[in-house]
Amino acid sequence: MPRVKGGILSAKRRRNVLARVKGYRHARSKKERFAHEALQHAGKYSFNHRRDKKTDNRQLWIIRLNAALRLNGHKSYSTFIGKLKKQNIALDRKVLSTYAKDYPEVFARIAKQVA
Repeated sequence: MPRVKGGILSAKRRRNVLARVKGYRHARSKKERFAHEALQHAGKYSFNHRRDKKTDNRQLWIIRLNAALRLNGHKSYSTFIGKLKKQNIALDRKVLSTYAKDYPEVFARIAKQVA
């Protein structure tokens, strides 16, 4: 059986790896081993940060809500959410935060109804 070196496929694989790390700094953008390792870390971080993004957004909504509620005469965010649940008003934090930020008069009516 003839010997196959696979130089074409190796070069193609190397080219693809180095193309994906274009813009990285130092050896990470020039050398195959470092580039491959950088891609492994980048993939791990992007997976984890997609999860973290959801937590960050929820925290932002809660901060916006709390600030808007204090302007509308409520004591705190937690008491407002408790009253919302007791009155069976099914608006989530994202929607309430959007109202508080973009439509303060609508949010003021909601806050008054819950009080």
